[in-house]
Amino acid sequence: MKRDLQDPRLMWLKAVLLLCIGLIAGALILVESPGLRTLALLVLCVWGFCRAYYFAFYVIQNYIDPQYRFAGLLDFLRYWMRRK
Repeated sequence: MKRDLQDPRLMWLKAVLLLCIGLIAGALILVESPGLRTLALLVLCVWGFCRAYYFAFYVIQNYIDPQYRFAGLLDFLRYWMRRK
């Protein structure tokens, strides 16, 4: 049985853990390959994926297809494949 996360404390914990994963991974990339170019590419990578995520969950639901609700990235991929 699939259950959604409902406890706000666990949601905050999940957000903090995800932020830590991102920060540690970014720091390790910069330690491995220090430099402004690596930093800039890393920033652009994160920004691009954030904007794509925003498009998948906000733009489509609010501007393109208000009837459809996504539960995750797999739902978005199924929606996208059906639209083609």
